Amino acid sequence: MNRALFSLLFICCFTLSIFAQKNEIVVTIADTKVSKAEFERIFKKNNNNLYNESDKKSPEDYLELFIDFKLKVIEAESLQMDTNSVFVNEFEGYRKELATPYLTDVKFNEQLVKELYDRMNKEVNASHILLQVKKSATDAEDQAVLNRINKIKKEIDLGKDFAEAAAEYSEDPSAKSNKGNLSYFTAFQMIAPFENVAFTTPAGNVSESVRSAFGYHLIMVHDVRKNRGEIQVAHIMKMLPKGATPVVKEELKKEIYNIYIELQNGADFSELAKTRSDDKNSAAKGGEMPWFAAGRMIKEFSDPAFALQNKGDYTPPIETQYGYHIIKKIDSRGIASFEDSKESIVSRIKKDPARSTSSKTAFTNKLKLEYNFIENPEGIKLLSDVKVGDNFSELDFELFNLYNKPYTIKAFQNYIQEKEITTGTYKANFDKWVEDEITKLEDSRLEEKYPDFRYTIKEYHDGILLFNISEEKIWNYASEDSVGLQVFYEKSKNKHVWEERFKGSIIVCKDEATREETDKYFGAEMTNIEILDLINKEEEKITITEGAWEKGSNSIVDYFVWNKNLPENLEGNLTFIRGDKVQPEPKTLKEARGLYISDYQNYIEKKWLKELRKKYKIKVNKKLLKTIEGV
Repeated sequence: MNRALFSLLFICCFTLSIFAQKNEIVVTIADTKVSKAEFERIFKKNNNNLYNESDKKSPEDYLELFIDFKLKVIEAESLQMDTNSVFVNEFEGYRKELATPYLTDVKFNEQLVKELYDRMNKEVNASHILLQVKKSATDAEDQAVLNRINKIKKEIDLGKDFAEAAAEYSEDPSAKSNKGNLSYFTAFQMIAPFENVAFTTPAGNVSESVRSAFGYHLIMVHDVRKNRGEIQVAHIMKMLPKGATPVVKEELKKEIYNIYIELQNGADFSELAKTRSDDKNSAAKGGEMPWFAAGRMIKEFSDPAFALQNKGDYTPPIETQYGYHIIKKIDSRGIASFEDSKESIVSRIKKDPARSTSSKTAFTNKLKLEYNFIENPEGIKLLSDVKVGDNFSELDFELFNLYNKPYTIKAFQNYIQEKEITTGTYKANFDKWVEDEITKLEDSRLEEKYPDFRYTIKEYHDGILLFNISEEKIWNYASEDSVGLQVFYEKSKNKHVWEERFKGSIIVCKDEATREETDKYFGAEMTNIEILDLINKEEEKITITEGAWEKGSNSIVDYFVWNKNLPENLEGNLTFIRGDKVQPEPKTLKEARGLYISDYQNYIEKKWLKELRKKYKIKVNKKLLKTIEGV
């Protein structure tokens, strides 16, 4: 008995010790204290599922990165970036979305999870016609829209082309250009009511009208196919400026085709992406983009991307609304197994009550017990026959009590005014008021009740601030500070250097006669432009490509200059080069602008972090840090 009692006491003391340690402060930055539990959670989250195992950090190494991150967030808060309306609106939007699954009684079963997994393995190609319904619409207005869409359905049933009907009637802004076609999509890419109908309507058929949060839809299913999974690609992009003129478009098209020719001649895709792509986010990684499914990217981009057969294959230049791209396939993967997908599906269901059998009443009743809800029946009885807008008693009596807080008739009247309710009786609106107040109370306590929610909200808060202050202090500053960038370049111009290159021209002639004529003009020391004007007067008989090429970047130059293998389809004596080898030399700022802007950003960031480490006091509990296990 004594041994059992001692064991029980030991377990209790050990558990309390562990709990206390979790709440100990591992690092203090200015007035911000970070507990062991918070740091451990972020450390493990960011060190799991890394693309490269070599990127994993020890707790000690990761703490330095964490301190840098926190310093930027604290500085953003000191500049009151968390109080401006743009931040507040964005953060409130994120919080509202994350809070949704916590503010309803979400129920689902194994059958729903399996059904959604089955959908994930398919892709539906569908078009739709949308007639919008205002959120504030009355029952009569809603019915009027329903009558209109049913009338359109009859026209289609009688033979009217669905695409023509979409262009004519649909209130989806994109319908004028795409005639309602949404291309292929899979589960979770459309709102639940729309998805439910799209996946249960046979190919070739038009659905009955379906109501969503946007209004009423008619859906025509064109095709159902097996989900092609996800693909990872890299791309080189020439971005179209807003309102680009035909001249600008033509120049950008020439640039992308010149890059394409360089790739065909053996240039390295990653290097060209780093130095020539206008998508700076992906350029820094050699053009590499995150994994995506077909429906997650615009059709003009995803279709050619998924058409690539082998890793390393790349497309000819393609055009999208954003610009011109060359896309290279890096890898592809299918849909994960049901067991591996189950947790993710359940999480998505919980975040989207429209997919579940949710009960607001059950949710409200559960919280009434938790928060000691007490009604005043006599007070409520006085509301029975009083219409909204009628003169009411001046007495401010209590109607109910929630979490030891009284809710009075005056509070109810304020609610009626805030909601702009102008019809019905007070009694008819009472239950909705109670439901809203209970939901508001629960919403205010989510951070306190649910540690996961608290941590996630904190991550969003800090993440938005980090992005905003980094954009202001580093990214935009480096791009716009042309004087500072030039000074930085002059100090570090030997960092990005061309290897030995051939600088000159590649000349391709149509026939032997053209070759002889070309040699004669070169012998007379004519310029390339003069030769092109003379020889191509009536038809194109010669092409001259000017440039500078490193070893391995052009197979023709490699053959003539560095004695590499004869390129396939080289036209013997009809192709030749003119120019000279040049020794290694620094790249100009124009040639490596993207690389130097990236370097300048890193320089600015390091300098800024040094200043922040001087500005804010940092205290680390090294003994506690050593108790955190690596991943």
